[in-house]
Amino acid sequence: MSETTVLLADDHALMRAGLHQLVDGFVGFKVIAEANDGREAVRLVRELEPDIVLLDITMPGLNGLDAAALITKMASHIQIVILSMHTTENYVLEALRVGAVGYVIKNAAVDELERALRAARNGERWISPTVSHHLLDDYLRLVRKETATQSGSGSSVLTLRQREILQLIAEGCTTREIASRLCVSARTVETHRAQLMERLNIHDVAGLTRFAIRSGLIDPSC
Repeated sequence: MSETTVLLADDHALMRAGLHQLVDGFVGFKVIAEANDGREAVRLVRELEPDIVLLDITMPGLNGLDAAALITKMASHIQIVILSMHTTENYVLEALRVGAVGYVIKNAAVDELERALRAARNGERWISPTVSHHLLDDYLRLVRKETATQSGSGSSVLTLRQREILQLIAEGCTTREIASRLCVSARTVETHRAQLMERLNIHDVAGLTRFAIRSGLIDPSC
């Protein structure tokens, strides 16, 4: 059997170095690239087409959940495993919703990461035991009940592009900087900003920033 290729994405160099060494030590797995943010991860996936992407959630520029959504849309055959410090249900369910097949807690034992990667390679789901097992059943029930109306509240009411722009606004980027990063015009950024403010009924940057923090798009400690 050929080696299963893995792309790592985490904004902490020491974490990536440790993960790189761990994954390369698992029989049958090989790390072929590292990314320090979500946008670089998406670019490298497009270039290298790894078998598995191991993604942190909290990363600058583009968080891991939105990166996972882009990767799933671009290459649905690539398996995504989320590695995160977050154990709350909303993070886990969102990770599953955007296409992840695995969710590993950062303080988990080494063998949990290996089991998650092997499950992903086999097309199976795997979630750290510290996260309630009933979440999988709950998720599948939610998926079956989803409708085109996108009922509910929170960042899920936004489009992926609006979530990208919201995160960049909350990180302090100017309209020109956002336009440059996303390769769109400043007018397009302003249009998306106006639409997301209207949809969220929030009309200032401070309010958007607070919403982004509550939704887990950015880490308030960074």
